[in-house]
Amino acid sequence: MRYGAHSTGIVPDPIARQPWEMLIPLFALVSFGAAVLYSAAGGSMTPFAASHLFRFGVTLVMAVIISFVPRELVRLLTYPAYIIVVLLLFGVELVGFVGGGSQRWLDLGVIVLQPSELMKPIVVITLALFYSSLPVGMTNTWRALVIPGALVAIPMALVLTQPDLGTALAIGFGGAMVMLLAGLPMRWFVGGGLAALIAAPIAFFYGLKEYQQRRVLTMFDPEADPLGAGYHITQSKIAIGSGGIFGKGFNEGSQSHLNYLPEPHTDFVFATMAEEWGLVGGLFVLIVFAIILRWGWKVAQQSEDRFSSLLAGGMVVTIFFYAAINLMMVMGMAPVVGIPLPWMSHGGSSMLTNMICIGVLMMVNRWNQKAPRRSLAG
Repeated sequence: MRYGAHSTGIVPDPIARQPWEMLIPLFALVSFGAAVLYSAAGGSMTPFAASHLFRFGVTLVMAVIISFVPRELVRLLTYPAYIIVVLLLFGVELVGFVGGGSQRWLDLGVIVLQPSELMKPIVVITLALFYSSLPVGMTNTWRALVIPGALVAIPMALVLTQPDLGTALAIGFGGAMVMLLAGLPMRWFVGGGLAALIAAPIAFFYGLKEYQQRRVLTMFDPEADPLGAGYHITQSKIAIGSGGIFGKGFNEGSQSHLNYLPEPHTDFVFATMAEEWGLVGGLFVLIVFAIILRWGWKVAQQSEDRFSSLLAGGMVVTIFFYAAINLMMVMGMAPVVGIPLPWMSHGGSSMLTNMICIGVLMMVNRWNQKAPRRSLAG
């Protein structure tokens, strides 16, 4: 016997067994995102909405292909993939080209690649594999912390030099959450948190560039410089607040249409949406994210082995980090670190990362379906 849906004779079995409880909400969110991007472009499918839908279509095919990868192949390729992406990050340092003041991309001819985006899911898979091969009794030893810590610290350091604080934090968060799910002692996380608090002032004054320092200070008092460093947050709050309960109406957002709201199609797409769709639109987005994340967490809980459960859990927290930080950012509760909203913001790198996460979750879900059904007595 297998878990999952089966064909009723009307719907073919491969279609019936897809995780529609996640895919249908995901399609709805992507479509809603396209509508918001259509409005952000002043009522045009180009340049944002059409490419948004095209990228989703391409990465959806990629996710489906990922879902068919067998467990043994994933385990075989994980460490080589990690090494390759680390080498690509070194390549960015050596020959990467600069865009928007940051050196983050590699031009490989057929594709312009941002290796730091690939590292987000890769670091989760790598740590999941490491902890799945580590005896449970060793999770409170130095080996459980030092080696994974290095696996996370190396790409974080390389990404910080680009500089890309948001992506570095995402890599660190994903790694830390896999460590937590693996059962490392809670006192280590408490100690790490206290160390981070102590190190924060040093990192702020000596580790961050001046524009990054302004972003952090602006979070606490955006009105202090409403036309300078606080402009993004101030305009975002105005857009969200002016939407009210039901919004101003589709394609009627003045903040984005009159160019008051910076980046209305990328980092601040939620503010663009909230102005036109109001609280109702905001609740719809939150509910859909909750459905997708709940499905992913259920996949992790139903996994029959440690590798699968850590892998699925790590992908869920990676998506959660993207969504949570973006939403906090546009509401002035976190610094503006350039993290887009999954499946709504216009951006190929973000779409690629989040669809890799979805593909891996679909893959683990397929593994779960193929696992022998446990007896009720077991």
